[in-house]
Amino acid sequence: METKTKGSVDSDFVRAAQALVDSSYSIALTGAGMSVESGIPPFRGPGGLWTKRGEPPMNAFQLFLADPKRAWEERLRQFNEDELYTSLRAAQPNAGHYALVELERLGVIRCVITQNVDDLHRMAGQKSLVEIHGNYKLLRCLECVSRFPFEQFDLNELPPRCPNCGGLVKSDTVSFGEPIPPDVLAQCEREAAQADLVLLVGTSASVYPAAGFALEVKRRGGQLIEVNLYDSEITALCDICLRGPSGEALPRLAQCVAQVRMRRAL
Repeated sequence: METKTKGSVDSDFVRAAQALVDSSYSIALTGAGMSVESGIPPFRGPGGLWTKRGEPPMNAFQLFLADPKRAWEERLRQFNEDELYTSLRAAQPNAGHYALVELERLGVIRCVITQNVDDLHRMAGQKSLVEIHGNYKLLRCLECVSRFPFEQFDLNELPPRCPNCGGLVKSDTVSFGEPIPPDVLAQCEREAAQADLVLLVGTSASVYPAAGFALEVKRRGGQLIEVNLYDSEITALCDICLRGPSGEALPRLAQCVAQVRMRRAL
């Protein structure tokens, strides 16, 4: 992508703000880039957890079903000792999370679909939120899809069972080989079906099914606005690209939206 002058960069933010204001239904899709800005290590790439120690088995869900007690024992060990969970517990929402809350308050972002499991959007106050890969703070029944906070269960008795239906309970985070929970997938599909603009933040939109929602909106003639440090796999399809960390770019975008609204009201 060609180097832009400051003036042209400013105009990109204004164009993005105008597109959001003019949109009939905008949604956001967020990814690991936002988590990294809150101190959570990435999974892939330089310094990534999986880069250092290898990816989890692609059949992790099947292994869980085959021996849930053993899988739960390993999960609890990781929760207490693993670098990822230590960083998740310490993480706080950054300025980008709060800016998305402000864009929701301004009425230009109707829903955030996040690929992150870190709970940071909820902590920041996002009201319309879909956690497509789950939430590390929750447990989920595999039968009735009820969700519960970790502390609701006596995890000395493994595997835990659902108090509603007696079904097997696992962590809410989606394992390799596990289908996206049907209630979450249906909500994502409803949001994407209404959207005419997707704000892509800290994601290459290359992991499915999340990537498919943005691509479907684009296929229908909708707009894609990317907020990322670097070009990604979806950059070529984006109508506007805002370069920089989300903690800087999103507050700036929210400010531009407020200014556009104010000028149009005069």
